[in-house]
Amino acid sequence: MVASMAAVAMPGLTITETLTATLDGMPIAVHEVLDAHGTRLHHLVTGVGQLTIDYAAHIEGRANPISVSELDELRYLRPSRYAESDALARTAAGEFPGLTGREALDAVVDWVSRRLEYVPGSSVQTDGAIATMLARQGVCRDYAHLTVGLLRSLNVPARLVSVYAPGLSPMDFHAVCEALVDGQWLLVDSTHLAPRESMLRVATGRDAADTAFLTTKTGNPVLVDMRITAVVDELPNEDWSADIALG
Repeated sequence: MVASMAAVAMPGLTITETLTATLDGMPIAVHEVLDAHGTRLHHLVTGVGQLTIDYAAHIEGRANPISVSELDELRYLRPSRYAESDALARTAAGEFPGLTGREALDAVVDWVSRRLEYVPGSSVQTDGAIATMLARQGVCRDYAHLTVGLLRSLNVPARLVSVYAPGLSPMDFHAVCEALVDGQWLLVDSTHLAPRESMLRVATGRDAADTAFLTTKTGNPVLVDMRITAVVDELPNEDWSADIALG
């Protein structure tokens, strides 16, 4: 199995953390692998039994803005499995005629926020942006996929980021969108469920295929229980019109 639940080590952050895995109470080895964006993938090989993964971290500081590469500008304009920007092109052209850059970003986030209803359990893991647009409802990953797909259709590079989001209720892993505007990755969240300034990056990728918190290579595990807590010393007030960079 591969777990993606550890905070990304960013310049400006001091991280004190522990990550352990046990099978029926006995420790098992965990091997860390870094992907191109610094996502920390924890690879573990386990047998049959009750697997428990515990991660805890205390983080201080503020992450520096993440750099932008030419490859990023190309990669995140392409369609991907859950953000089918090619199939959304006509919808984007009809709903946002002539909009580019920051105007396109603001319009798409507002459109997705107004058009979708947040309904827990209303989607399945294989749903992409098209299915979400037709259903007009979903959870955070669905909001993020539709936002990403529409932005790419308008020639705005966009990607999905999984985060810890203090203030989110009920608490869970959270999915948001980063859009490349004027040479900077800007963080947007069409759900408007938690303040962006205190979010903490866990994984970055084209869509949920790159950012899942748990991936199975072999076997058929059953998720029995998941408990997530994310708190911050002082929860910021959110200004949804402000530019926020996740770092």
